[in-house]
Amino acid sequence: MNILVSACLLGIACRYDGKSKPNQDVVNLAKTYNLIPFCPECYGGLPTPRLPAEQVGNKVLRIDGADVTKEYQKGADEAVKIAKMLKCEYAILKSKSPSCGIGLIHNGSFDGGYIEKDGITAIALKKANIKVITENEISKI
Repeated sequence: MNILVSACLLGIACRYDGKSKPNQDVVNLAKTYNLIPFCPECYGGLPTPRLPAEQVGNKVLRIDGADVTKEYQKGADEAVKIAKMLKCEYAILKSKSPSCGIGLIHNGSFDGGYIEKDGITAIALKKANIKVITENEISKI
């Protein structure tokens, strides 16, 4: 089975801060499944590193106020294309991210708080009938 995975969870330095967030439980899934690394922000055309961004209403804004909604949406669209092309049943996404968060993301105030909402890529993958989970839910596979 092919699984789309947030690239940062596999140790790829693609996060906004230029770092990764490797998760050994996710990495270990490669012993059983084909893991497809993907970073929607990178596929949307954003650089690494980049200024932090959070969802504010229906937009994604950087901490300096610049609107990066278009780039986030492009990355989400690319995630759906790749997941469908490779017949991925699941996507394991980085929790709390404005792109990949599921059920809980940063609140748009850049104060470390959270709101109950899905990230842009999580929403797109759900609409495409891909099962989305965070790195904390891999037992669901």
